Amino acid sequence: MKRVQALFPTLIYSAPLQARGAAAFNAELADECRKIRAFDRAGQRWSRENYPGGYTSYGSMDRLHRFSSTFDQLRQRIDAHVAAFARALQWELRRGAKLEMTDCWVNIMERGAAHGSHLHPQAVISGTYYVQVPTQSPGLKFEDPRLAQMMAAPPRRASAPIAQRAHVTYPAKAGQVLLFESWLRHEVPSHRARGERISISFNYHHA
Repeated sequence: MKRVQALFPTLIYSAPLQARGAAAFNAELADECRKIRAFDRAGQRWSRENYPGGYTSYGSMDRLHRFSSTFDQLRQRIDAHVAAFARALQWELRRGAKLEMTDCWVNIMERGAAHGSHLHPQAVISGTYYVQVPTQSPGLKFEDPRLAQMMAAPPRRASAPIAQRAHVTYPAKAGQVLLFESWLRHEVPSHRARGERISISFNYHHA
């Protein structure tokens, strides 16, 4: 009997951060993100060279959950989602081992800013939390991790199911947390909307 079976799936986790109170929490986070940008002179310089049209604290203040009680509250809420994602991945953690947030930084994209294709070496789970998302802001675009190995394979149909496409974009939505394994290549296309797109990115390690 002929059969086609799907193997080796790539899992993406997407969920609201919390059931209620997201708007007030996001307003507090947005205010703090802008204060960090104003204070972080080193980050402003790093962003001018590496993040044109936007600001990121990645090159200067990348452990904000240890610096700010508001960001630590965010970390506590994300922890539960990371645990759920690890269960979906069927990970068997050593006795006493845990997944711990090690890096956490702000991204503020103004019109024209983009974030090129990259991955997160040394981490196991990475993700983004959306704080402020103007209408028509770009989402997070993922690349099939097998793409470089496909060599002479024909292109896929435009109508292919989402699980079989070469690239898939998850829309950005305020209040939403998005998780993926850190080896998965991704990018943020150019921000063409009016207003600032504010997100908080993070990495988790296996401790």
